[in-house]
Amino acid sequence: MKILLVTQYFYPEVFKSNDLAFELVKRGHQVDALVGIPNYPEGKYFKGYGIFKKRHEVVNGVNVYRVFQTPRGRGGWRLPVNYFSFVVSGCLWVLFKFAWKKKYDCIIGHEPSPIFQAYPALLLRKLRKTPFYYWIMDLWPDAMKSGGGVKNEKVLHFVDKLVMGIYRHTDKILITSERFRDAISAKGDFADKIIYFPNWSDDIMEMDDNYEIPQLPNGFKIMIAGNLGKSQNLEAVTEVMLGLKDVPEVKWVFVGGGSRREWLENVIKENGLEDRAVCLGQYPFKAMPAFYKQADAMLVTLRAGFPHLEAVVPARLQSYMSAGRPVLAMIGCGGADIIEESQCGYAVPAGDSKALIDIIKNKVLTNRESFKKMGENGRDFYMKHYRLNDCIDNLEKIIGARC
Repeated sequence: MKILLVTQYFYPEVFKSNDLAFELVKRGHQVDALVGIPNYPEGKYFKGYGIFKKRHEVVNGVNVYRVFQTPRGRGGWRLPVNYFSFVVSGCLWVLFKFAWKKKYDCIIGHEPSPIFQAYPALLLRKLRKTPFYYWIMDLWPDAMKSGGGVKNEKVLHFVDKLVMGIYRHTDKILITSERFRDAISAKGDFADKIIYFPNWSDDIMEMDDNYEIPQLPNGFKIMIAGNLGKSQNLEAVTEVMLGLKDVPEVKWVFVGGGSRREWLENVIKENGLEDRAVCLGQYPFKAMPAFYKQADAMLVTLRAGFPHLEAVVPARLQSYMSAGRPVLAMIGCGGADIIEESQCGYAVPAGDSKALIDIIKNKVLTNRESFKKMGENGRDFYMKHYRLNDCIDNLEKIIGARC
C-alpha cells in the first residue's frame, strides 16, 4: 500500500510514529511522512535541522517531508503557535504538493497532542477521498485542562466543537485505552468507528543491557523512567517519598527530563532526601534495559481530578511490562484495568499517596518474592498483547493492507 503518515512528531524525536512507519516499510509498504521540524522535548530545533535544513530526507525507507513549524519552546504562548504553524504549513503542503502529485491508499494520523494535527490529513481526505485512520493518544479538549491549565469555558467549548468535527470526518478512530470508547462516543455517533489499538513496546529483555549508566543507590529501588512533567503528578510522588522517610532501604531513581524535573530536584534537597533519591536526567532509549535491570519496582503516575487522565494508559506501562519489572501505580482506571487484569503489580487511584505508602510497607516490602513474580506476570501479558509485530499485524488488518 501507499501510506501517508501525518504527525508533528517523528524521528529523531522518540515517538511510536517512528516504529509504525519503519515497520510498515519493512513489510513492503511505501510510506511517506508529513511531519514537523524536530524540536521535542527541548523546545528548540534539533542540531542539523531547521527552516533551511533537511526539509526532505529518507529515513529507514520512509520519505520524510518536514513542514515548517515554530519551536515549541518551554511552553507559554510558544506552544499554541507551534501547533498552529504545523496545521497551516501542513495544509499548504497538501494543497500545493500532495493533493495533485501524490495518491495514497490511506492516511494514518498519530496524535500524542494536539488533536489539530489531523487537519492536513483531513484536507487531503476531502480532496482525494483517501480514508483517514486517526490513532488517538489523548482526549481533547480535556488535555488542555490537565496539561495546559486552560480554564476558559468558551475556549474549551469552541475546541470541543472542533474535536467533534475531526471525529466526524475521520474514517476510523484508533484508541490506546478501552476507556476512551465512552468518552469519544459521548461526542457523537462515533461508536462504529472506534477500534482498540494499544501502544506497544520494544522488547526490553531482548535488548543489550550493557549500556554504561551511573552507579545507583543500594536498597529497594523504585524507579520512574520517562517524562517528568505536570501530568506525572510528582507532588503525589514526593508525598510517598516523605511518607517512607522512616524506611531507609527504599531508594528512588528518576530517569528522564521534563518541565518538573528542576522542581523535583529542589524538593529532594529541601527535605534532605539526597541519600534516598537521585534524578539522573534524560538517557537514550537504548540505555533503558540497563536501568530497568536494576529496578525492584517501576512507578507510573498520573494527575488526579481530570476525567480524561482517568482513561489514559501511559505508554511507559507497556515498556515496564516488557522488562518484566513489577509495577506500582497511582493512576486512573485506564491503566489500573491493565494492571489488575495482568496481575503485574499494585494500582491505587491517582494522587492517593497514603494508599501507595501502605501497599509498599505492608505488601511489597513484606513479600518481595510475590511482588517480583508480578513482574513475570506483566512480561507474559506483554508477550500476548503488546509486541510490535503483533500490533502492526493488527494495523494491517484495520487498514485493509494486502499482506
